[in-house]
Amino acid sequence: MTLPMTVDHILALAPVVPVLIIEDAADAIPLARALTRGGLFALEVTLRTPAALEAIRAIAGEVEDAVVGAGTVTSAAARQAVANAGARFAVSPGLIAGERIEGPIPLLPGIATATELMAGLDHGFTAFKLFPASVVGGVSLLKALASPFPQAVFCPTGGIDAAKAPDYLKEPNVACIGGSWVAPRDAVAAGDWDRITELARAAAALPRARPAPAILT
Repeated sequence: MTLPMTVDHILALAPVVPVLIIEDAADAIPLARALTRGGLFALEVTLRTPAALEAIRAIAGEVEDAVVGAGTVTSAAARQAVANAGARFAVSPGLIAGERIEGPIPLLPGIATATELMAGLDHGFTAFKLFPASVVGGVSLLKALASPFPQAVFCPTGGIDAAKAPDYLKEPNVACIGGSWVAPRDAVAAGDWDRITELARAAAALPRARPAPAILT
């Protein structure tokens, strides 16, 4: 997809960003195609397996509709490495020391507290991953942060499933949510791409309170 490569526009592509742990790079292309067929376009491939970088390269090179990103990016070097592999955005579980909004690809840093949020804002970020969302306060924390930090937008991730997703997406400061339920490990292992497409289609249809940036409407 040819779209402005800002975090805001990437997060606006769909209500859910699949969080993918890919064990076998051979699964990357059919998995990405199954998800994009269902309407989920921004895909976060986490750097938790040896196959991750190869999977990112494969998706970037072969799945035209996918906007592939990398998750579990924890250093400046990793941000550069995933950019070199073809990732179009990076996601970190926390704030990376010394990293600012400027960089090889857009970065969505993780925060869990107001103090971390203020540090991120000082470094030029306005979009954040709330992580681990279900542990640090979830919807209640998002509500509490909305008034003192109206400029901040969130992609809550961690412990969110299909049942909990609608409550998060009702919050005006939530652009989208991250979740792994749209690509269950058993479905990936079985090559049940139709099941994954159906899960993606249901996730893509979830309503959200936050409007998309004007360029996408």
